[in-house]
Amino acid sequence: MGETVSPDYNNAMNLDSLTLSEQRDSIRSGQLSASDLAAACYRQIERLNPILNAFITVIPPNNEEPHGKGHLTGIPIAVKDLFDTKGIRTTGGSKFFEDNIPTEDAFVVEKIKNAGGYIIGKTNTHEIALGVTNNNPHFGACRNPWDTTRTPGGSSGGSAVAVATGMASAAIGTDTGGSIRIPASLCGVVGLKPTYGRISLRGVLPLSWNLDHAGPITNRVEDAALMLQVMGGYDSGDPTSFKTLPGDFSSHMRDTIRDRKVALAVGQFVEEVTDPEILGEVRKAADLYSDQGAAITEVNMDFLREAALANAVMTQADAAAFHRERLQEHPDWFGADVRQRLETGAGFTSSEYALARRTQAEVRRRCDNLFEEYDALILPTTPIAAPVLEGENAIERARLLTRFTSPFNLTGLPALSIPCGFTAEGLPIGLQIVCRAWNESGVLRMGFAYQSATEWHKTKPVIASVTADRLA
Repeated sequence: MGETVSPDYNNAMNLDSLTLSEQRDSIRSGQLSASDLAAACYRQIERLNPILNAFITVIPPNNEEPHGKGHLTGIPIAVKDLFDTKGIRTTGGSKFFEDNIPTEDAFVVEKIKNAGGYIIGKTNTHEIALGVTNNNPHFGACRNPWDTTRTPGGSSGGSAVAVATGMASAAIGTDTGGSIRIPASLCGVVGLKPTYGRISLRGVLPLSWNLDHAGPITNRVEDAALMLQVMGGYDSGDPTSFKTLPGDFSSHMRDTIRDRKVALAVGQFVEEVTDPEILGEVRKAADLYSDQGAAITEVNMDFLREAALANAVMTQADAAAFHRERLQEHPDWFGADVRQRLETGAGFTSSEYALARRTQAEVRRRCDNLFEEYDALILPTTPIAAPVLEGENAIERARLLTRFTSPFNLTGLPALSIPCGFTAEGLPIGLQIVCRAWNESGVLRMGFAYQSATEWHKTKPVIASVTADRLA
């Protein structure tokens, strides 16, 4: 693997041990300056981005101390390069948009800025977000900090890498088939996909109008709760945005899970392709919940197989519809795997799409019935740990890595991925927690209960350097 480069964000202020709230409060009290916090992130970017390629665009520091008392005052936030940023290019990881300079911020970016957050850069993504390897042919591959020969996952891979390595205190991503949760799992951080409609998508390059979600990637569950507090809210300018009461996602996060009824996913769909190490860690998580007083019941979840297949049909067909003119005029401007998936999507018949939508309705109802009986569902985030980046079939990898995440895009249910162990090779494993619609507080409470009883989230990668010819 070559010479190792150790993380440098354990400075005298021990920044990596501070939650977002603690960073913010330290800035407000004068114990920590926002410029010092940003400088720590910029040092990490300078040292590690040439190796990991987490950022497409780094935004220069403004060296201004923040004013006000927003939830994110002075916090450096990385933004996936699908979100419009006023005056800063937004590429979507695509040759088509490499010179695109938006004139307005995306709704979520505006909310982060209004909360005092500092946008530090735009993160690498799988081209147009249609894939999970983050091997981008236009802006270069993003690499996993735990092993630079492996994928960080995608399509929000750059955001997960930035958080895992201290290049940003938190990040935002998008999730259509698992694109927040998969890289969170493979990089050893926390990723939250809220309920469909909880967070506005205005100003975000679409992949699927019916399945896209936006959400945070963070180091800790409580940080995800704070980010959701900022990012959520009704947006009349987004037709997918739902009017809901303002959420308070932190106040009950520390409540006991005693007597909670938890379904542990079992059955052929889960077990036939999942690495035994991963299944073992998920079962250990179930035992930990049992020790905390939760009632664990094994539940066959084989019906999710049809949900995963329907999600794939809708994702590709919706993407082909959005990119139809680009696909007709310049198919050669797309990478090979993305072009193939768009052409497949364009070839689906109306009957095939209608059947996928019918599956969507049926699976939603089955999940509604499940959560009438259980408070939460737990299962692996991904069936395997991070695969190697080069020489793999990106389309086959997408089918496997989205297997357990995509059903919950189809249903729109809130789902959280948290670190729950490592393989024998030292690669992170993710535990996925799912609850009924609009119960983000439930997934956060379950996530926090597990996090509080374990140390996995405190482990940081030692980044191995790679030679220039291997990066070429």
